This record gives sequence, structure tokens and C-alpha cells, in this order.
Amino acid sequence: MTHYQQIYSHRAADYHRLIAAEDKHGHLLPALEKVTSLRGKRILDLGTGTGRLPLLLAHQAASMICMDLYDNMLREHQRQRAQVGGGWSLLQGDMQMLPLRDASFDIVTAGWAIGHSRTWYADNWRVVIAQILQEMQRVATTDGVLIIMETLTTGSLKPAPPTRELAEYYAWLESEWGFRRQVIRTDYHFADIADAVAKTEFFFGEQMTQAIEQNQWVQLPEWTGVWSRVGGG
Repeated sequence: MTHYQQIYSHRAADYHRLIAAEDKHGHLLPALEKVTSLRGKRILDLGTGTGRLPLLLAHQAASMICMDLYDNMLREHQRQRAQVGGGWSLLQGDMQMLPLRDASFDIVTAGWAIGHSRTWYADNWRVVIAQILQEMQRVATTDGVLIIMETLTTGSLKPAPPTRELAEYYAWLESEWGFRRQVIRTDYHFADIADAVAKTEFFFGEQMTQAIEQNQWVQLPEWTGVWSRVGGG
């Protein structure tokens, strides 16, 4: 089990405390709205985790189905949904084989999820990710919009893919699949340095802790790429 799989399987509550501090200046929602109108749309959120996107989009969507592979993440998501009185549906499943009808959604999102397949399936990542993208297309309407969010580095003052592997995947999304990229800041904000270390070290590691302490980062810089295209089934 990889580092991230361990977190998603066993530390969902810690993960949610981390992402609750993210996007201090609220840049993500306007970036999504720049792609397409969200209001009144049927949305499918893949790799939904503990609810980052559904909690943001709940008052925009007509309906949402939110799917994740990890039971522990969905249990935390259920707790977060209950706290805001949300009514969207939760589903456990694999992005490579969606148990959903063709042309069922106006918008299909996948936030910080597909990129893991670049390393988890290093030998055949193009085949695996292509299968995911084909499933996203299948369940979207003909004029449906596909939106993928991925990291462009945490703890840097400039955006860039954090690894060579992710750079290759991002370029492939654009050249082979026709996705267009936006780049936004999604900085984390913490009460103080101790709070920043406590909430980030389990996920980002000791090197990030050293950077936070050295730079006195109460606001931890983060960049996110938002890739989008029209093209459903």
C-alpha cells in the first residue's frame, strides 16, 4: 500500500482537516464557473474523497452523485455532508468502470484523483487513464463538460508539475485528449506555524515541515491545474 493509499484507507479525518484549510482566497469555484455554468446541472464527482468539491458545489448543482474507491473516505464524507444538511448521493466504486448510465451527467469532475494512476500503474498508465477518461465521456451528455483538477505543487512560489511523471501525464491530457488548462492559487491557511505543521506533515512529509518552519508559512503556497474539455457520449 502506497503512502497515499494508506492515508485514504485509514486517515480520512486527518485528510479532511487538511483540505478544510485549502483555497484560502476562494479561487477554485470561479475557475470552475469560468469553464461552464454549474447552476442547475447534474454533476458526477469522481474520487470525491471527504467532500471537497461537493461541499463547494452543493448550492449550485441540481443533483450530485459522488464516488470514491475508499470506504473510509466515504464515511468521513458522509459526516461532512450531514453537518451541512446535504442531500447528494454517495457511491463506492472504481473510476475505470462506472456503474452509471450513458449520458447521465452535464458535468463530470475528478479532483486530485486520476494523477495517482500515473504512478500506481507506471507500466500502463496511459491505458488505465484512457479507460477512466472514456468512462467520464460515456456518462456525460453529448455537450457535457469534463473537468480534472490536479496539483501543480505545494510549497512553491511558482506553478509546476511536482514530478516528471505528472508533467508527462499533464502534457498527454492536453496533446492527446484536448484538455485545456487553467492555473490557480489554492493556498492553505493555518492558525499558526504549529497548526500548519500538525495538519500537513502526515500528508506532505518532513521536508514540507522544514519549509514551513524556515519560511514561517502560515499561508502555505499551493498551485492547482484545472483541465477541461467538452465531450461526452
